[in-house]
Amino acid sequence: MKHKRATAFRHPAVFPLLPLVLSLLAMSACSRDKAGDISAAANGKNQVAAPTVQQRSSSAAGTPLANRSTVIKKGAEAELTAPKVKYNAGEDPDFARRSGWPVNGPAPLPGSILPGKRIVAYYGNPLSKRMGALGEFPKDEMLRRLKGEVARWQAADPSVPVQPALHLIAVVAQGDPGKAGKYRMIMPDDTVNQVYGWAREAGAVLFIDIQTGHDDIRTLLPRFEWLLKNPDVHLGIDPEFNLIASGKKPGSKIGTYDAADINYVSGYLRDLVKKYGLPPKVFVVHRFTRNGVTNARNIVLRPEVQMVMHMDGWGAPWLKRDSYKDYVVAEPVQYTGFKLFYHNDTKKGDPLMTPQDLLKLHPRPVYVQYQ
Repeated sequence: MKHKRATAFRHPAVFPLLPLVLSLLAMSACSRDKAGDISAAANGKNQVAAPTVQQRSSSAAGTPLANRSTVIKKGAEAELTAPKVKYNAGEDPDFARRSGWPVNGPAPLPGSILPGKRIVAYYGNPLSKRMGALGEFPKDEMLRRLKGEVARWQAADPSVPVQPALHLIAVVAQGDPGKAGKYRMIMPDDTVNQVYGWAREAGAVLFIDIQTGHDDIRTLLPRFEWLLKNPDVHLGIDPEFNLIASGKKPGSKIGTYDAADINYVSGYLRDLVKKYGLPPKVFVVHRFTRNGVTNARNIVLRPEVQMVMHMDGWGAPWLKRDSYKDYVVAEPVQYTGFKLFYHNDTKKGDPLMTPQDLLKLHPRPVYVQYQ
């Protein structure tokens, strides 16, 4: 089924906000550089393993010596014929171990969110009802729904506290080049600050997400230092919409980031942490194809930056688990994330995966995003 997994299961409707062009352009004075119109581009049942030979041997301790070898022999035969545990893709702990999990990364610094907490985030943009849960509902309803998801996760895994988050698309890929010719639009500062206020109201952290289009992450990232210098603001980047190398329009082709790009971003975040005396930054990289991230094994881990490789595809549960196994588990970085789409995951009649479903994965995601 690899040909199916290579399909771009992301943003089903590209460029849904064309009616907002004029109003957004009128807001352009609020931002240092804005261009164009906004757009967006059956579980296997675990079986209890049979007792080990050693367990059977010890249970036979009261058996006469002459019969103990027979007991042990029968136990060994039963061990060989006992059915093995059946795992869905992405759930097999042995596959995760062979792939290199757990990763031998830097020890968490004071103030780190991961892995002591699990982040549960709502993703989107307040100017679009079609780009994710963050903008689909009015603010109060959106925060109430997020609170409900946080409670469900806390009940599913009481051992790990849940940190709510809002994940704002702060630079949105465009279908047209715009005045800057970059196929992206930077959200007005007022819009970004508005969502930051919502996050603070909800006791949530904020992620800003950058879709570069034909711009360079090295140019765009410093534009957000004014926000990233806050201790409760973190970062996400989206390889799907990094298309400067191919020259293709966002939405017509899936983009990519190389480890060198990711290392630049994590180095930038490290420098901010040191400059402003901040706790470590969480850095989320979306991924749902093989080429979405190239040379992943060359990604550098830094104590000041907590890297999350985030499975971002949509589809049936089996397809999402396959993608998680192939593109996240098979190429370990540091931490893992998993996205759930309220509409796209379920539009063909498939169920939305539950916290209990995701907690069967190995490694367990520590960042969960709802779109």
